[in-house]
Amino acid sequence: MDAEHPLDPSRRSFIAKTAAAAAGAALAGTGGVAGAKARPGPDGRSRGPHHALEEATIAELGEQMASGQLSARRLTMAYLQRIRQLDEHGPQLNSILTINPRALEIAELRDAERKAGKARGPLHGIPIVLKDNIDTLDRMHSTAGSLALVDSKPQRDATVARRLRRAGAIILGKTNLSEWANFRSTQSSSGWSGVAGQTRNPYVLDRNPCGSSSGSGTSVSANLAAASLGTETDGSIVCPASATGIVGIKPTVGLTSRAGVVPISHSQDTVGPMCRTVADAAVVLGAMTGVDPRDPATRDSRGHHHRDYSQFLDPDGLHGARIGVARNLTGFSPETDEIFEAAVTAIRDAGATVVDPANLDSAAELDASGAEFEVLLYEFKTDIRRYLATRSAGSPRTLKDLIEFNEAHAGRELRWFGQEIFELAQAKGPLTDPAYRQALRTGRRLARAEGLDKVLGEHNLNAIVAPTGSPAWPTDLVNGDHFLGGSSSVAAVAGYPLISVPAGFAFGLPVGITFMGAAFAEPTLIRVASGFEAATGVRRAPNYQPTLPY
Repeated sequence: MDAEHPLDPSRRSFIAKTAAAAAGAALAGTGGVAGAKARPGPDGRSRGPHHALEEATIAELGEQMASGQLSARRLTMAYLQRIRQLDEHGPQLNSILTINPRALEIAELRDAERKAGKARGPLHGIPIVLKDNIDTLDRMHSTAGSLALVDSKPQRDATVARRLRRAGAIILGKTNLSEWANFRSTQSSSGWSGVAGQTRNPYVLDRNPCGSSSGSGTSVSANLAAASLGTETDGSIVCPASATGIVGIKPTVGLTSRAGVVPISHSQDTVGPMCRTVADAAVVLGAMTGVDPRDPATRDSRGHHHRDYSQFLDPDGLHGARIGVARNLTGFSPETDEIFEAAVTAIRDAGATVVDPANLDSAAELDASGAEFEVLLYEFKTDIRRYLATRSAGSPRTLKDLIEFNEAHAGRELRWFGQEIFELAQAKGPLTDPAYRQALRTGRRLARAEGLDKVLGEHNLNAIVAPTGSPAWPTDLVNGDHFLGGSSSVAAVAGYPLISVPAGFAFGLPVGITFMGAAFAEPTLIRVASGFEAATGVRRAPNYQPTLPY
C-alpha cells in the first residue's frame, strides 16, 4: 500500500502490478535469470514464471551477480513478476501484503556498488521480504495486519531491518501475517489479517500456512523472494516453516533485536530467518545479530553472537552428535509420527548417537500451569503501550484504544472472530503484580532448570528433536484453526533456540522436524540441522494443488 491511499486494496494491487509490469517489459527476451538452472515440477512443467528462480540459493544468486551473469535489478524484477503472477493472480497465495515501490531503485544502487567493487557481503543485492510487524521507515506501511495501524507510521526502521539494509539486502516488500501475531482471538485463522485477508498454503491452496509468520513462510516456499524474516513468541516461525516446507530459525531471545517490532512479550519475542535451506538461514541470521541499545535483552548476547553463522554449516554435522528424542512431544497425528520415525532413523544413520527417549517431562506441568499465557497477557498490555508510543500521530496509544478501534470497525476486523485475548490482557494489572511475577518464575523454572537445561545436561546432548507439528489443516475462517499440536512451547518459555527443517510429506503436505538446544546454541543447531538436511534432502518446491482429492 502507498501512504497516500492507505485503505484502498486496489492501490496495493496497482503498485504490485506496476512494478511487475516493468519487470516483465525489462525481462522480455532475456530468458529469465542468467545462469540459473531450471527446476521443473514433478510433471515436467514449470510451476510459475521465471522457474529458473525456483530453489536458487543465496550463494548461487550471489555467485551469478559476482560473475556478471545476473544483476540485482534483473533479479528483483524477476521476483516482482513472480509475485504478480503467483501471489496476486494464478494461485493467489496472498502472502505479500505490500511491495516496496523503491525496490528497483535500491537494486540499481546495489548494482552500482558492486560495479565499484563495494559489495557489502553475501546478502548484497539479495531481495528479502519482512513480516509486516517489523517496522520500516519508508513508503511501505508497518501494520501488524491491523487496520488500526494503517494511518500511522513508525519513526525509524526496526534494528533488524536497518541491519539487513546495511548488509546490502533489498527489502522487497512486507508479508501478510496472522493479525497481531495471532494474539487477538482464541478462534482465529492463522494467516488472516484485516489488512490483507487470508494467506494460502502453496502446496495445497485450501490448507492453512500456520502462523503467525504465515506470509513469510508461503512467500519463500513459493520462491517469491530469496529469504524472509518472521517473528516468534511461541511457534510463529517454526510452525509456518513446517507447514510450508522451509527452514525456520527461532533464535535465542536477545540474539536478535526486537526494537521496532510490534510486540507480544519481551520475555519470549524473537526475530529470525525463514529460508529454503539451512545455509540461507545461517547467512541471514548473521546479518541481524549484535547488541542493540534499543533492546536491553540483546546485552545477554555479548560474546555469544556471530556475524557469520555459515561457518557452522556441516553436511556431516550429525556424525558424532548426541541427539535426544522427546517422545512426549509426539503423537500429533499418525502421519506426523511416521515421518518423525523416519527422521530419527536418518539421524542415527548419519552417525549420531540417538538417546531415545529424552523426554521433556516438565512440558505437561508447564502446559497445565497456564504460566505462559498469564505472562503473555501481562506483558502484551505493557509492551504494546510502549511500542505504540513510538508511532506517529494518529496511532492508537493503548490496548484499550485498539479494542475500541476494532469495535468501531467490526465489519472488517471482527467479521470472522473476536478479540477476547485483547480483552483478557486489558483486564491485567502492571508488571509489578505478584501474579505476573509468580507466573514468570514458574514458567522459567519448568522450561529451563527442570526442562531443557536438565535434559540436555543429564544426557550430554547436543540437541533434542521432536516433530514441529502436523500436516496443514484446511483453512476455516468460521471455526478457526484445527491445530493438532506442536513442540515449541518449552523453548518459547525458556527463550531458547529452535530450528525447523523439512522432514517429509503426508499427502503432499510438508512436515518439519525441530532441533532444540540451550541458550545461544545456534552454532550447534545449525551444524546438526545442516547435517540432517544433507542426509535427507526433503525440501521440494510447491505445486499449488487446489485441494486434496477425496
